[in-house]
Formats: sequence, structure tokens, C-alpha cells
Amino acid sequence: MDAYIKEQANPKACVIWMHGLGADAQDMAGLTEQLSINIPVRHICVNAAVRPVTMNNNFPMRAWFDIANLDFNEFGEPAGIFDSERMIQEIIANQIGQGLTHEQIFLAGFSQGGAMALFAGLRSSTPLGGIIALSSFLPNVLQVQQMHKNIPVFMAAGIYDQIVLPVWTKASMNWLQAQGFANITYREYPLEHSISMQEIQDLSHWFNQQLPVVSGGAR
Repeated sequence: MDAYIKEQANPKACVIWMHGLGADAQDMAGLTEQLSINIPVRHICVNAAVRPVTMNNNFPMRAWFDIANLDFNEFGEPAGIFDSERMIQEIIANQIGQGLTHEQIFLAGFSQGGAMALFAGLRSSTPLGGIIALSSFLPNVLQVQQMHKNIPVFMAAGIYDQIVLPVWTKASMNWLQAQGFANITYREYPLEHSISMQEIQDLSHWFNQQLPVVSGGAR
């Protein structure tokens, strides 16, 4: 596993973080330092594989899946997405092996990493503790046989974002609601393609609402 791991003693939950296109695990590690969470948590900031990205003239960079262009209807290349999903599911299985339950595991990400969190989290055969997608979107290749519609989801968008347009994030949220997901928290911020302190505070509050429910200890 190519990842940066930070944990407190006797963690009661695990958050698996996925960075944006061309970034790396350290980007998400910096965000975890700013969260204010009331229980001990293990943060796993994962590095995506290096792969050619069509949109960037096939230049190799860390990416969860290929992107051909900035067209919401064309995001996602199935082979890359499913390879990355398998890696995330292996990390989840490893955490289960260390004594956590599925309900104590959260998937989180920024931009393309948030898309990966939504994709892997919604396709999980066992419901997870929650999904966080910041400045992100739901890949249109999502095919879900069984969705756990009570899973808590936190989605956020920057209203000035020119990379992942806020209308894409909102369209993803609307699709989830149309499928019957009722536990969605959606926030917009006066941002471009970035994360603000207010967003971090809101995310911390959301975590603290969810974590007492899932922090009953290891099996």
C-alpha cells in the first residue's frame, strides 16, 4: 500500500483519503492535520497509481482513472476506475482485519479523489460509515447493483470552481437524492478549486455527528 498513515492511539474509526488529479497523499495529509475530531481516528492518505492522462497529452501523473477532457458527461475510464476501486477495497479489507467494522470506515477525497470515494463507497457490498466528496462529482460509469441509501454523504462545492464546476457537484447530489439517498449534507463555499477553513470546520462537525454512532469499538 502506497500511503501516508497517521493515527492516534486505539483508533475508533478510519478515514481513507484520496487526492486530486496530479496531486499526492501529502495533500490530503495536510487537510487531516486541520480537522478537529473528538475521537481517535486512523487517517490513511493513499497515493493513486501513476498513469498517462489523456487530457494532459498522455503525460504520466497520479490519477485514479483517465480523464479525456473536462466534460462532465465523459468523466471516467472504467479500467482505471475499477483498478483503483480494487486497491481501495483491499485497504478496507486490511482495516477490517485489524479489528474495525465497515461502519467505522469512511472514504473521502478531493476532486477526482472524491469521485473515487463516491464510486467505491456506493459500490461497497457492506455499508460504510460515510463518504466525503469535496469539489467533486459522481462518475457517470457508476453501475450499482445494490446501494445502501442510508449511508451519510458530505458533498461540497466551490461556487467559483472552474475545474470541477459546482453544477456538476450539485447534479451528482441531485442524482443521489433521486435514487433515494436521504442522508446527504451539501455545502457551497465562495471558493475556486480549493478547500477553505470554513469547509474544514463544517466537515469536522459532520464527522463528530457521525462518529459517535460508529465508534463503539473494535469487534
